[in-house]
Amino acid sequence: MLSILYYLLFAVSFPLVSGNQELQELIKPQKVEFHSLNFNNTLHWQPGRAATGDIIYFVQYKVSCPLAYQVGHPTWYGQSLWKNKEECWGIREVFCDLTHETSDIREPYYGRVKSVSAGVHSDWNTSSRFTPWRETKIGPPSVNVTPRNKSIKLKLQAPNSPYTRRRGSKISMTNYYDLVYRVFLINNMLEEKNKKLVYEGTDKVVKIEDLKPEVSYCVVVATYLPVLDRSSGYSSKTCTVPL
Repeated sequence: MLSILYYLLFAVSFPLVSGNQELQELIKPQKVEFHSLNFNNTLHWQPGRAATGDIIYFVQYKVSCPLAYQVGHPTWYGQSLWKNKEECWGIREVFCDLTHETSDIREPYYGRVKSVSAGVHSDWNTSSRFTPWRETKIGPPSVNVTPRNKSIKLKLQAPNSPYTRRRGSKISMTNYYDLVYRVFLINNMLEEKNKKLVYEGTDKVVKIEDLKPEVSYCVVVATYLPVLDRSSGYSSKTCTVPL
């Protein structure tokens, strides 16, 4: 088992002179890209055009961005060498969690993947530049609904990032962005597409008033990032009947 592993690692590090160049191209991973939700950053790819049989993948990452630029003479800082992602070194999955490795959210990162099959390895395929702060998608808030007298009271909580404070509690996405909540009301007598925007703002507690008692109402809430002009999807529909 170890001898096979060492052979595979050797094959990744050094080109095989007698390797099948056509197969190398056919098994090369495709569409290498970062997917990110609330700073949970995962590198994804698709198998090559002829990715059949026993294929394994190897993942590397680095951070690098231009410090200054003159025509023809960019100056770079950061990591000039690729780093292996040890947990994604010789895997069969087509994704790799790089959340920890991309935790400096304003830095730009790259990921790359290569594959090995039947002793033949592909070239690396590299993602586009990925900057978590600019490119992560944000999730909707959690919503707690309480019925009141002809009204509904909502408690909203922004999604958490994967990062923690010293005492272990999760850091909210509000630490990284100024978030706005958009609350939509749906009268159960109407179609869901006819939802009505009833609140937009930063309050974590929202009261929707002047509702009919004993009529079922539902709410969905989205998170909006003004600085990036980006909105989340809707929260799960939550329904209640005012008193």
